[in-house]
Amino acid sequence: MALQYVSEVTDFFTELKASRPHIEADQKKGRAIWWDKLAVAPDEAAELRASRVAQKPYVYGSIKG
Repeated sequence: MALQYVSEVTDFFTELKASRPHIEADQKKGRAIWWDKLAVAPDEAAELRASRVAQKPYVYGSIKG
């Protein structure tokens, strides 16, 4: 069976994950803090939708020079 090529980057990450098994859990925890969350709380979403003001299709069309 022929050996498959493994890049230096892949080798580095394989060794890093082996030496620090908690690293993936820390990544998931950090992602949950900064990215995996709702932009607006569900109870505030209806209030935000109701407070929107309708805008004309082309805002600069009414400006007269």
